[in-house]
Amino acid sequence: MGSSGYYAGVEGGGTHSTTMIFRGTGELLATMEGPSTNHYQIGKDETVSRIATMIKDGFKKANIDENTKLEGLGLALSGLEDPETEEEMINTIRSMHPGLANSITACSDTRGTLVTATQTGGIVLIAGTGSNALLINADGTEHRCGGWGHMMGDEGGAWWIAQQAVKTYFDATDNIRVPARGSTSGLEKMIFEHFKITSRFGMLYHLYENFSKSFYASLTKSLAMAANDGDGVCLDLFAAAGRALGDHVTALAPSVQKSMLECEGGLKIVCVGSVWKSWGLLEKGFVSSLSQSEDITEVTLVELTVGVAAGATYLGAEAAGFQIPRDYSKNVRQFFHYKKNM
Repeated sequence: MGSSGYYAGVEGGGTHSTTMIFRGTGELLATMEGPSTNHYQIGKDETVSRIATMIKDGFKKANIDENTKLEGLGLALSGLEDPETEEEMINTIRSMHPGLANSITACSDTRGTLVTATQTGGIVLIAGTGSNALLINADGTEHRCGGWGHMMGDEGGAWWIAQQAVKTYFDATDNIRVPARGSTSGLEKMIFEHFKITSRFGMLYHLYENFSKSFYASLTKSLAMAANDGDGVCLDLFAAAGRALGDHVTALAPSVQKSMLECEGGLKIVCVGSVWKSWGLLEKGFVSSLSQSEDITEVTLVELTVGVAAGATYLGAEAAGFQIPRDYSKNVRQFFHYKKNM
Protein backbone atom coordinates (compact mmCIF):
# COMPACT_ATOMS: atom_id res chain seq x y z
CA MET A 1 0.00 0.00 0.00
CA GLY A 2 3.05 2.25 0.46
CA SER A 3 2.57 5.89 1.38
CA SER A 4 -1.19 5.55 1.95
CA GLY A 5 -0.76 2.85 4.60
CA TYR A 6 0.19 2.88 8.27
CA TYR A 7 3.30 1.51 9.93
CA ALA A 8 4.24 1.06 13.58
CA GLY A 9 7.29 0.32 15.67
CA VAL A 10 7.66 -0.77 19.29
CA GLU A 11 10.65 -0.15 21.55
CA GLY A 12 10.30 -2.51 24.48
CA GLY A 13 12.37 -2.68 27.65
CA GLY A 14 12.24 -4.22 31.08
CA THR A 15 10.66 -1.15 32.64
CA HIS A 16 8.66 0.67 29.97
CA SER A 17 7.87 0.61 26.25
CA THR A 18 7.11 3.09 23.50
CA THR A 19 5.05 2.64 20.34
CA MET A 20 5.11 5.01 17.35
CA ILE A 21 2.64 5.02 14.47
CA PHE A 22 3.62 6.57 11.15
CA ARG A 23 1.92 7.28 7.89
CA GLY A 24 3.80 5.94 4.90
CA THR A 25 4.78 9.49 4.02
CA GLY A 26 6.99 9.55 7.13
CA GLU A 27 4.56 11.64 9.20
CA LEU A 28 4.49 10.65 12.87
CA LEU A 29 0.84 10.27 13.88
CA ALA A 30 1.00 9.04 17.47
CA THR A 31 3.38 8.06 20.26
CA MET A 32 2.18 5.84 23.07
CA GLU A 33 3.96 4.89 26.29
CA GLY A 34 3.37 1.57 27.98
CA PRO A 35 4.72 -0.91 30.56
CA SER A 36 7.45 -3.54 30.17
CA THR A 37 7.38 -5.78 27.10
CA ASN A 38 10.24 -8.08 28.07
CA HIS A 39 8.88 -11.57 27.52
CA TYR A 40 11.29 -13.07 30.07
CA GLN A 41 9.58 -11.01 32.75
CA ILE A 42 5.92 -11.27 31.75
CA GLY A 43 5.68 -14.08 29.16
CA LYS A 44 5.08 -13.87 25.41
CA ASP A 45 1.27 -13.78 25.59
CA GLU A 46 1.23 -10.80 27.95
CA THR A 47 3.95 -9.10 25.89
CA VAL A 48 1.83 -9.41 22.76
CA SER A 49 -1.30 -8.19 24.58
CA ARG A 50 0.53 -5.07 25.74
CA ILE A 51 1.87 -4.39 22.24
CA ALA A 52 -1.59 -4.73 20.72
CA THR A 53 -3.07 -2.44 23.37
CA MET A 54 -0.49 0.28 22.71
CA ILE A 55 -1.15 0.09 18.97
CA LYS A 56 -4.92 0.29 19.41
CA ASP A 57 -4.51 3.22 21.79
CA GLY A 58 -2.26 4.85 19.22
CA PHE A 59 -4.93 4.41 16.54
CA LYS A 60 -7.44 6.07 18.84
CA LYS A 61 -5.07 8.96 19.55
CA ALA A 62 -4.46 9.47 15.83
CA ASN A 63 -8.18 9.16 14.95
CA ILE A 64 -7.57 5.99 12.97
CA ASP A 65 -10.18 3.21 12.86
CA GLU A 66 -9.08 0.71 15.52
CA ASN A 67 -9.76 -2.16 13.11
CA THR A 68 -7.16 -0.83 10.67
CA LYS A 69 -4.49 -3.34 9.72
CA LEU A 70 -0.93 -2.06 9.73
CA GLU A 71 1.06 -2.57 6.54
CA GLY A 72 4.19 -3.20 8.59
CA LEU A 73 5.05 -3.66 12.28
CA GLY A 74 8.57 -3.66 13.69
CA LEU A 75 9.49 -4.79 17.19
CA ALA A 76 12.75 -3.86 18.92
CA LEU A 77 12.41 -5.59 22.27
CA SER A 78 14.74 -6.47 25.11
CA GLY A 79 15.11 -10.22 25.38
CA LEU A 80 15.00 -10.87 21.64
CA GLU A 81 18.59 -11.96 21.11
CA ASP A 82 18.31 -14.86 18.66
CA PRO A 83 16.34 -15.71 15.48
CA GLU A 84 14.34 -18.46 17.16
CA THR A 85 12.99 -16.17 19.88
CA GLU A 86 12.23 -13.46 17.33
CA GLU A 87 10.26 -15.92 15.20
CA GLU A 88 8.35 -17.18 18.25
CA MET A 89 7.31 -13.61 19.07
CA ILE A 90 6.12 -12.97 15.53
CA ASN A 91 4.15 -16.21 15.47
CA THR A 92 2.52 -15.38 18.81
CA ILE A 93 1.34 -12.03 17.45
CA ARG A 94 -0.05 -13.65 14.30
CA SER A 95 -1.86 -16.24 16.41
CA MET A 96 -3.32 -13.87 19.00
CA HIS A 97 -3.93 -10.84 16.74
CA PRO A 98 -4.07 -11.97 13.09
CA GLY A 99 -5.55 -8.65 12.00
CA LEU A 100 -2.82 -6.48 13.52
CA ALA A 101 -0.33 -6.25 10.63
CA ASN A 102 0.34 -7.63 7.17
CA SER A 103 4.10 -7.83 7.75
CA ILE A 104 5.91 -8.21 11.08
CA THR A 105 9.60 -8.26 11.93
CA ALA A 106 11.37 -8.42 15.29
CA CYS A 107 14.85 -7.79 16.69
CA SER A 108 16.66 -6.84 19.89
CA ASP A 109 16.39 -3.33 21.28
CA THR A 110 20.15 -2.97 20.69
CA ARG A 111 19.81 -3.64 16.98
CA GLY A 112 16.82 -1.30 16.88
CA THR A 113 19.01 1.44 18.33
CA LEU A 114 21.53 1.19 15.49
CA VAL A 115 18.85 1.05 12.81
CA THR A 116 17.40 4.28 14.22
CA ALA A 117 20.78 6.01 13.89
CA THR A 118 22.20 4.82 10.59
CA GLN A 119 21.61 2.67 7.53
CA THR A 120 25.28 1.87 6.96
CA GLY A 121 26.22 -0.08 10.09
CA GLY A 122 28.19 0.75 13.21
CA ILE A 123 28.52 -0.06 16.90
CA VAL A 124 25.94 0.36 19.65
CA LEU A 125 27.81 0.89 22.91
CA ILE A 126 25.60 0.67 25.99
CA ALA A 127 26.71 2.07 29.34
CA GLY A 128 23.76 2.17 31.67
CA THR A 129 23.55 0.08 34.82
CA GLY A 130 25.48 -2.51 32.84
CA SER A 131 27.42 -2.41 29.59
CA ASN A 132 27.68 -4.19 26.26
CA ALA A 133 28.48 -3.54 22.63
CA LEU A 134 27.01 -4.77 19.35
CA LEU A 135 28.65 -4.34 15.96
CA ILE A 136 26.51 -4.61 12.85
CA ASN A 137 28.47 -4.41 9.62
CA ALA A 138 27.11 -2.92 6.40
CA ASP A 139 26.54 -6.45 5.08
CA GLY A 140 24.44 -7.34 8.15
CA THR A 141 26.99 -9.53 9.95
CA GLU A 142 27.02 -9.11 13.72
CA HIS A 143 29.64 -9.33 16.47
CA ARG A 144 29.24 -8.74 20.20
CA CYS A 145 31.38 -7.78 23.17
CA GLY A 146 30.33 -7.77 26.82
CA GLY A 147 26.78 -7.93 28.11
CA TRP A 148 27.43 -10.77 30.54
CA GLY A 149 26.05 -9.10 33.65
CA HIS A 150 27.64 -7.87 36.86
CA MET A 151 28.97 -11.29 37.91
CA MET A 152 31.06 -11.58 34.75
CA GLY A 153 31.60 -8.04 33.52
CA ASP A 154 29.55 -4.87 32.94
CA GLU A 155 32.84 -2.96 32.75
CA GLY A 156 32.30 0.77 32.33
CA GLY A 157 28.65 0.64 33.42
CA ALA A 158 27.24 2.39 36.50
CA TRP A 159 27.24 -0.83 38.54
CA TRP A 160 30.91 -1.44 37.73
CA ILE A 161 31.93 2.13 38.59
CA ALA A 162 30.12 1.91 41.94
CA GLN A 163 31.61 -1.50 42.69
CA GLN A 164 35.10 -0.24 41.85
CA ALA A 165 34.57 2.73 44.16
CA VAL A 166 33.56 0.53 47.10
CA LYS A 167 36.45 -1.86 46.43
CA THR A 168 38.90 1.04 46.20
CA TYR A 169 37.76 2.20 49.62
CA PHE A 170 37.92 -1.29 51.16
CA ASP A 171 41.37 -2.01 49.65
CA ALA A 172 42.75 1.28 50.95
CA THR A 173 41.28 0.68 54.41
CA ASP A 174 42.77 -2.84 54.45
CA ASN A 175 46.10 -1.35 53.29
CA ILE A 176 46.11 -3.63 50.25
CA ARG A 177 46.23 -0.93 47.61
CA VAL A 178 46.41 2.84 48.04
CA PRO A 179 44.85 5.06 45.32
CA ALA A 180 47.31 6.74 42.99
CA ARG A 181 46.10 10.20 43.96
CA GLY A 182 43.91 11.63 46.66
CA SER A 183 42.53 10.07 49.81
CA THR A 184 39.48 7.84 50.20
CA SER A 185 37.86 10.04 52.83
CA GLY A 186 35.47 11.40 50.21
CA LEU A 187 34.60 7.88 49.08
CA GLU A 188 33.89 6.83 52.63
CA LYS A 189 31.50 9.73 53.15
CA MET A 190 29.62 9.03 49.90
CA ILE A 191 29.41 5.28 50.52
CA PHE A 192 28.23 5.67 54.11
CA GLU A 193 25.59 8.26 53.15
CA HIS A 194 24.33 6.31 50.12
CA PHE A 195 23.98 2.97 51.89
CA LYS A 196 23.02 4.56 55.23
CA ILE A 197 25.72 2.71 57.17
CA THR A 198 27.93 3.80 60.07
CA SER A 199 30.84 1.41 59.46
CA ARG A 200 32.10 -0.55 56.50
CA PHE A 201 30.76 -3.76 58.07
CA GLY A 202 27.32 -2.40 57.24
CA MET A 203 28.11 -3.04 53.55
CA LEU A 204 27.79 -6.78 54.17
CA TYR A 205 24.02 -6.32 54.41
CA HIS A 206 23.94 -4.66 50.97
CA LEU A 207 26.34 -7.17 49.45
CA TYR A 208 24.44 -10.26 50.53
CA GLU A 209 21.16 -10.01 52.44
CA ASN A 210 19.71 -7.00 50.62
CA PHE A 211 21.68 -6.75 47.38
CA SER A 212 20.09 -4.47 44.76
CA LYS A 213 22.08 -3.96 41.58
CA SER A 214 20.19 -0.82 40.57
CA PHE A 215 20.50 0.78 44.03
CA TYR A 216 24.17 -0.13 44.22
CA ALA A 217 24.72 1.39 40.75
CA SER A 218 22.95 4.61 41.72
CA LEU A 219 25.98 5.50 43.88
CA THR A 220 27.64 6.45 40.58
CA LYS A 221 25.68 9.70 40.43
CA SER A 222 27.39 10.92 43.61
CA LEU A 223 30.75 9.70 42.32
CA ALA A 224 30.29 11.71 39.13
CA MET A 225 29.47 14.85 41.10
CA ALA A 226 32.60 14.38 43.20
CA ALA A 227 34.72 13.81 40.10
CA ASN A 228 33.38 17.01 38.56
CA ASP A 229 34.38 18.77 41.77
CA GLY A 230 37.94 17.51 41.33
CA ASP A 231 38.10 14.45 43.60
CA GLY A 232 41.20 12.63 42.31
CA VAL A 233 40.05 9.12 43.23
CA CYS A 234 36.70 9.60 41.49
CA LEU A 235 38.37 11.13 38.44
CA ASP A 236 40.50 8.00 38.15
CA LEU A 237 37.44 5.77 38.50
CA PHE A 238 35.75 7.45 35.53
CA ALA A 239 38.94 7.42 33.48
CA ALA A 240 39.07 3.65 34.08
CA ALA A 241 35.43 3.36 33.01
CA GLY A 242 36.23 5.28 29.84
CA ARG A 243 39.08 2.88 29.08
CA ALA A 244 36.80 -0.10 29.71
CA LEU A 245 34.20 1.24 27.27
CA GLY A 246 36.91 1.99 24.73
CA ASP A 247 38.12 -1.59 25.13
CA HIS A 248 34.71 -2.78 23.91
CA VAL A 249 35.32 -0.87 20.68
CA THR A 250 38.90 -2.03 20.19
CA ALA A 251 37.82 -5.63 20.83
CA LEU A 252 35.29 -5.38 17.98
CA ALA A 253 37.55 -3.35 15.67
CA PRO A 254 39.14 -6.32 13.85
CA SER A 255 35.64 -7.47 12.83
CA VAL A 256 34.58 -4.09 11.38
CA GLN A 257 34.34 -3.97 7.60
CA LYS A 258 37.06 -1.77 6.12
CA SER A 259 34.58 0.45 4.26
CA MET A 260 32.97 1.44 7.58
CA LEU A 261 36.32 2.52 9.00
CA GLU A 262 37.11 4.62 5.94
CA CYS A 263 33.77 6.41 5.50
CA GLU A 264 33.32 10.10 6.37
CA GLY A 265 33.67 10.53 10.13
CA GLY A 266 35.05 7.01 10.48
CA LEU A 267 33.30 4.30 12.48
CA LYS A 268 29.95 5.43 13.88
CA ILE A 269 29.30 4.56 17.53
CA VAL A 270 25.82 5.05 18.97
CA CYS A 271 26.10 5.64 22.71
CA VAL A 272 23.21 4.63 24.97
CA GLY A 273 22.81 4.83 28.75
CA SER A 274 23.11 7.22 31.67
CA VAL A 275 26.87 6.87 32.11
CA TRP A 276 27.40 8.80 28.86
CA LYS A 277 26.06 11.89 30.65
CA SER A 278 29.52 11.97 32.24
CA TRP A 279 31.34 11.98 28.91
CA GLY A 280 33.71 14.72 30.07
CA LEU A 281 34.94 12.34 32.77
CA LEU A 282 35.15 9.31 30.44
CA GLU A 283 36.83 10.96 27.48
CA LYS A 284 40.47 10.70 28.54
CA GLY A 285 40.29 6.99 29.28
CA PHE A 286 38.19 6.25 26.21
CA VAL A 287 40.65 7.96 23.85
CA SER A 288 43.54 6.24 25.63
CA SER A 289 42.03 2.87 24.75
CA LEU A 290 41.33 3.79 21.11
CA SER A 291 44.87 5.08 20.64
CA GLN A 292 46.18 1.56 21.33
CA SER A 293 44.20 0.03 18.47
CA GLU A 294 45.89 -0.59 15.13
CA ASP A 295 42.49 -0.85 13.42
CA ILE A 296 40.76 2.29 14.72
CA THR A 297 41.86 5.56 13.13
CA GLU A 298 38.65 7.59 13.30
CA VAL A 299 35.33 7.37 15.15
CA THR A 300 32.26 9.54 15.60
CA LEU A 301 30.17 9.22 18.76
CA VAL A 302 26.47 10.06 18.54
CA GLU A 303 23.38 9.80 20.72
CA LEU A 304 19.79 9.34 19.59
CA THR A 305 17.44 12.32 19.52
CA VAL A 306 14.41 10.17 18.65
CA GLY A 307 13.02 6.98 20.13
CA VAL A 308 14.12 3.51 19.03
CA ALA A 309 10.49 2.87 18.05
CA ALA A 310 11.23 4.99 14.96
CA GLY A 311 13.95 2.56 13.84
CA ALA A 312 11.66 -0.38 14.60
CA THR A 313 9.09 1.22 12.28
CA TYR A 314 11.70 1.48 9.52
CA LEU A 315 12.31 -2.26 9.86
CA GLY A 316 8.59 -3.00 9.86
CA ALA A 317 8.11 -1.00 6.67
CA GLU A 318 11.06 -2.71 4.99
CA ALA A 319 9.57 -6.09 5.89
CA ALA A 320 6.49 -4.92 3.98
CA GLY A 321 8.66 -3.96 1.00
CA PHE A 322 8.42 -0.22 1.61
CA GLN A 323 10.90 2.51 2.58
CA ILE A 324 9.55 5.18 4.94
CA PRO A 325 11.18 8.56 4.21
CA ARG A 326 13.72 9.40 6.91
CA ASP A 327 16.51 11.83 7.73
CA TYR A 328 19.15 10.15 9.87
CA SER A 329 20.87 13.47 10.54
CA LYS A 330 17.79 14.47 12.57
CA ASN A 331 17.76 11.18 14.49
CA VAL A 332 21.15 11.66 16.15
CA ARG A 333 23.37 14.27 17.75
CA GLN A 334 27.13 14.05 17.36
CA PHE A 335 29.00 14.79 20.59
CA PHE A 336 32.55 13.59 19.90
CA HIS A 337 34.88 12.96 16.99
CA TYR A 338 38.26 11.24 17.24
CA LYS A 339 40.91 10.98 14.55
CA LYS A 340 44.27 9.43 15.25
CA ASN A 341 47.36 11.44 14.33
CA MET A 342 49.08 9.40 11.65
